[in-house]
Amino acid sequence: MAQARRTIYHNSDAKLFSPRHDVTGAEKQFHQSLPSYEPSPLVSLDKLAKEIGVAKVFIKNESNRLGLPSFKILGASWATYQAVSSHLGLSNPSLDELSRAASSARIKLLAATEGNHGRAVGRMAKILGISSEIFVGKNLDQHTRDLIAREGATVTVVEGDYDEAVSTSLEKANESPNFILIQDTAFKGYEKIPAWIVQGYSTMLTEIDDQLKDMGLEHTVMVTPVGVGSLCQAVVSHCKANSRAMSVLTVEPDVAPCLYKSLKAGQMTRVMATKTIMSGLECGTVSTIAWPILQSGVDASVTISDHEAHQGVQYLSSKGVNVGPCGAAGLSGLRHVAKTLPSCIGLSPDSVVVIIGTEGSRPYTIPKDVSSDDSVELTQILTQINSSNPSASNPSGVGESDISDYIISWLEHRDLEAHRLESTVGRPSVMGVLRGTGGGKSLMLNGHTDTVTLDSYSSDLNPLSGELVVSSDGRKRIVGRGTLDMKAGIAASMSALASAKLSSPPPRGDVILAAVADEEFSSIGTKELLKAGWRADGAIVVEPTQQTIAHAHKGMTWLEIEILGVAAHGSRPNDGVDAILLSGYFLTALKEYEATLPEDSDLGKASLHASLIKGGIEPNSYPASCKLTVEFRTIPVQSAESIVADVIEILTKIKKRVVGFKYRLPQVVAHKAPFEIAKDHPLSRCVYDATGKVYGTNCAFQALDPWTDAALLHDAGIPSIVFGQSGAGLHSEYEWVDVESIRRTEGVLSTVIEDFCS
Repeated sequence: MAQARRTIYHNSDAKLFSPRHDVTGAEKQFHQSLPSYEPSPLVSLDKLAKEIGVAKVFIKNESNRLGLPSFKILGASWATYQAVSSHLGLSNPSLDELSRAASSARIKLLAATEGNHGRAVGRMAKILGISSEIFVGKNLDQHTRDLIAREGATVTVVEGDYDEAVSTSLEKANESPNFILIQDTAFKGYEKIPAWIVQGYSTMLTEIDDQLKDMGLEHTVMVTPVGVGSLCQAVVSHCKANSRAMSVLTVEPDVAPCLYKSLKAGQMTRVMATKTIMSGLECGTVSTIAWPILQSGVDASVTISDHEAHQGVQYLSSKGVNVGPCGAAGLSGLRHVAKTLPSCIGLSPDSVVVIIGTEGSRPYTIPKDVSSDDSVELTQILTQINSSNPSASNPSGVGESDISDYIISWLEHRDLEAHRLESTVGRPSVMGVLRGTGGGKSLMLNGHTDTVTLDSYSSDLNPLSGELVVSSDGRKRIVGRGTLDMKAGIAASMSALASAKLSSPPPRGDVILAAVADEEFSSIGTKELLKAGWRADGAIVVEPTQQTIAHAHKGMTWLEIEILGVAAHGSRPNDGVDAILLSGYFLTALKEYEATLPEDSDLGKASLHASLIKGGIEPNSYPASCKLTVEFRTIPVQSAESIVADVIEILTKIKKRVVGFKYRLPQVVAHKAPFEIAKDHPLSRCVYDATGKVYGTNCAFQALDPWTDAALLHDAGIPSIVFGQSGAGLHSEYEWVDVESIRRTEGVLSTVIEDFCS
């Protein structure tokens, strides 16, 4: 099956571009004056050259540049030298002269960074003997923050991304005339220093020319990673100057494609970058001085996943080249282009390719692969990501951040719209969209990413295994927390979305993936998407329905009732009133009330149970309070108000006959309405017909026992129905989902997309 991956951008006119190139050679002379200067190695990758069918492939290994594990010190040092000299009115001072003058003037360097640039600015401040402050986004890992701090810099974390860090550093720079911002991204009114940074990178590029010349070679293709685009600006200017016919391939993370999307749009386009192991490339905006040059001079642009960057790191490590994910990005991008569209950069048997390996090796979390469109593989991957709900009753829950990051990465890899909703910090939901061609109905596939606690698992079982096993009857199943409820449903939805992107003809209506948070507790995810204005002409909630079509389910109301006593020493019965004993009267009456609950022809009889009880402080004291939480599973004739009224009536009757019985009025802790859609509704019929096509016989309509987010969607005017996978072990220690049911669920969803959205 073809993969619905983001395409490669190609500019066939780039080979004609010849920019102005403002490099004098003074940059290299300056760098040669710095401590420990020597050219970084150019390493031949002969097996890779043979693999992609070219003459030579080299990587410029910047893992040790002037004592730092990145090329960034080249730009930061030259720009700092120029900026401080200019600020102090000095002409070509020596480093010692500049250091004395800068210290006397109390110069302070500022910068925003995703890692290596900030560290380089900190190092240059240390060389000059002055202070520095580096601003970083909240996503930057602690290890990188610590490395910056070791350069003597003050590290300030902002509540936002890299772009927010840039804005904050600029505000700080305006506080004092002695604060100098050394930033590698240009914006209106701030262009001179970024231009000096670009000039500083020329040292690396002239080194490449000299190293190839010594081998009797000249490069025909250069591959560079892209963050804000300053390095890329230097590369394009170098490769295209003097009418040299050298191609430039740029590589970015799937989740931070600011250059790629700008090139596609034909104008500078800001993107909301998402966390990536290629942290130095996690940028949302292209530098303003870089953009005109990149728009004209980049031959091809590609984005890669974190997993591909990791594979690049592993490959280079096996060849003795130890670089980090940003440094390996170019290799992974080159491999993809060579396999997919080699002509876009003119690859031929005579090509000499140079990859810029921008950084040394560093620790990172090994990412999961986003390349699969297979619903079974995706179920396994999603199961391996802990997304347990951190509700009040599950303090060990970690939330949905990691699984949301994965789904966003999966969507971006396919160039599908990805929107992150996170009004509650740490509890994100993801909206993925395949835009239709127009004129068709829109369909939402809704599934919750949270699971219940992992604490119920015994020590010999791994709740996050996602293991594929064969049962005694020969059927395949995937085991682990959330496999059935409901990561298999999300996986089936993702696969159906990917298939729809490749379908011919494509859907006329939009297909929306809603991977929502917190359904297991208070449904903040689906509530948030509705509040944000997301709507569709129909929705399928992919809960496990065991090969039935759920057109209805009960609602639920949680009440907290507090029975009051009087605290006293356990030896003084005349002074104390036992609230826990008094609650027994209420529980007995509640049991009698249960028998009177109403019944519905589809949903059956309403029910209740006492879920939680909390009272007392210590064994030798009378408890002054006993709090009970009661859950009611409701049918349409019931409401939160009617239930509260019934409970108050029960409490009032007890108070009349039991001396000392006191209580607080019941409080509604949570309320979720019941749900029902007509079996002959067009959406219901569409799902019914789709099951017949996939299963060979139509699945039956049936009311569902658990509550689902379908009730919220339906109440908001989105016709909804519930359909999904089969398995067992909901909320139990051994949860599993049937593999065949995952594929069938995917098939039903794909069929509904084809029929409903046409």
